[in-house]
Amino acid sequence: MSGKRIRLLIWKEFTQLKRDPMLVRLLLLMPVIQLVMFGYVVAADIRHLSTAVVDLDHSVASRALTDQFASSGYFTINARPTSEDDLRPLLDRGQIQVAVVIPAGTQDHLDRGETAQIGIIVDGSDSQVSAVGSGYASQIISRYNRQVMTDAGVSVAAPGVDAQIRVMFNPTLDPINTMIPGLIAAIMMISLMAIMSQAVVKERESGTLEQMFVTPIRASEYLIGKLTPYAGLATLQMLIVAAVGILWFRVPFNGQLGVVLVGLALFMLTCIGLGLLVSLVSHTRQQAQQAMMFIMLPTMVLSGFIFPIASMPPLIQPLTNLIPLTFALEVLRGAFVKGSGFAALAPQLLILAGFAAVIFTASIIATRRRIAE
Repeated sequence: MSGKRIRLLIWKEFTQLKRDPMLVRLLLLMPVIQLVMFGYVVAADIRHLSTAVVDLDHSVASRALTDQFASSGYFTINARPTSEDDLRPLLDRGQIQVAVVIPAGTQDHLDRGETAQIGIIVDGSDSQVSAVGSGYASQIISRYNRQVMTDAGVSVAAPGVDAQIRVMFNPTLDPINTMIPGLIAAIMMISLMAIMSQAVVKERESGTLEQMFVTPIRASEYLIGKLTPYAGLATLQMLIVAAVGILWFRVPFNGQLGVVLVGLALFMLTCIGLGLLVSLVSHTRQQAQQAMMFIMLPTMVLSGFIFPIASMPPLIQPLTNLIPLTFALEVLRGAFVKGSGFAALAPQLLILAGFAAVIFTASIIATRRRIAE
């Protein structure tokens, strides 16, 4: 392997990037797909939020309140921890989004005509879900109070259950705190796929690809020279977005830098592999642009970057597990907002590693076969 040939290939890629600005063309099919996706996803209400109930009272009142949450259609009770300390691991792993804590003595307070305080904990790493979830919880508590007063024959305001809502990880519910971590992954994906989708096809159109095949350049040298500039460009863009988000927008970073770097590195390999595969199967740059847009639109809409997955129809939600950006967002938001470590984010990192291994390896094999033909 020649270091000089690799340096010349890298220089050639940078020169081509400077001389060949990318043009994005919209086709008639794109607005149709966009209309269908936005019509189903945006109009849908957020329902069936994953909920945990910590019932420390075990009384008639606590069971009635739990039934109110379960029958509302907005909350799905997936866990019943025995203590409030068990909620943090469930929130870290993303298994629940809302937690209801019913303290001991709730029934006694209500029987004495006193106010009983109920804890509502929402995951603030997704500001839209947390805001909607806390609002629904407040409505259910208010409805329960009215029912209690009606059953008691009270026509005026009386002490009842008082919901003490506490937002974890993002107390201010500022959307920028969850948007910036997602933008780091989204910008990396857009830039890498836009450039990589043109990497091979533009050389095929200009005739330089065939000239490259008759030179002493090896397949490994070609791949390193082709991918290094784009990986460096994506890393630079990632650092700029992260720096602006943390320094200018004051987005808190509560996690471990290693988690972010590992997650982004795996996601970068996935994006490079997808872009390279698009470039290999396309015969013209127009086809590559169309294929990239066809991939990008469902990825942005269904990954949870723009709209919460909980608001999507049940038939569409399983499709989000086929999108690498879904798990990259969970890693970045978990690390930035929640401060989750490797243990809590291990499932998402393993899934990203699987995407990277399959997609990047497939693109490398396809490129080597194309050069060997």
